[in-house]
Amino acid sequence: MVAKSARFRLRTGGEVEVVDITAKVAEAVRASGVREGSTAAVTTIEHESGLLEDLAATLERLVPRKSPYRHNRGGDDNGDSHLRATLLGSSLSLPVSAGAPILGTWQQVVFVELDHRPREREVHVQVVGE
Repeated sequence: MVAKSARFRLRTGGEVEVVDITAKVAEAVRASGVREGSTAAVTTIEHESGLLEDLAATLERLVPRKSPYRHNRGGDDNGDSHLRATLLGSSLSLPVSAGAPILGTWQQVVFVELDHRPREREVHVQVVGE
């Protein structure tokens, strides 16, 4: 059993931006040399414009941006961003077979930016297997 790590940086524009990172995750798996095991990323969704709009609308219904969040009292205006991130989660485990992550027909691995302003983010991929 081995564990290999990789990381890459993203620049986002803020406000529920969904970035397809499937190719970067697949490359990290390939480069690790692991043939069978699992990898960690963020979440999966079909990276299709209508569905991405539906995701943003659903998050707005569940956790409205303009609510009186107690977190916002300290000057930060991103209580909704933190709550949305908690609901979506920050990691994902995927099976790896034949040196590639296994995804459903319509699934891509995506990073979802939930903060209100552009950010530079670092994504960590850890591949565990043999």
